[in-house]
Amino acid sequence: QVQLVESGGGLVQAGGSLRLSCAASGRTFSSSTMGWFRQAPGKEREFVAAINWGGGRTAYADSVKGRFTISRDGAKNAVYLQMNSLLPEDTAIYFCASQKYYKGMTLAETYDYWGQGTQVTVSS
Repeated sequence: QVQLVESGGGLVQAGGSLRLSCAASGRTFSSSTMGWFRQAPGKEREFVAAINWGGGRTAYADSVKGRFTISRDGAKNAVYLQMNSLLPEDTAIYFCASQKYYKGMTLAETYDYWGQGTQVTVSS
């Protein structure tokens, strides 16, 4: 089993920044992909960003490209999401997720483990 714990959410004004962290523990997989997803009230969970744990390959949703940056620290089993130029439409619960092995990067159903989520609220 893998446990994922997110932190770093909060309330910020539009144009501001937040950095989310996800700490992984338990049986982590060196070749697994780590991703961030978000879910706004009344909407489905959507892909935000992902990073291949070993190779550093990344993927981003079009809506966050140029504003968000995903990174990872292999020694700490952690993945981060730096969010800049935040918009009110970025308001959502943000979830960290991981795969047992590589199964692509953007589809929620391909991820095996999920954190509890952290709330991000962007005020206008």
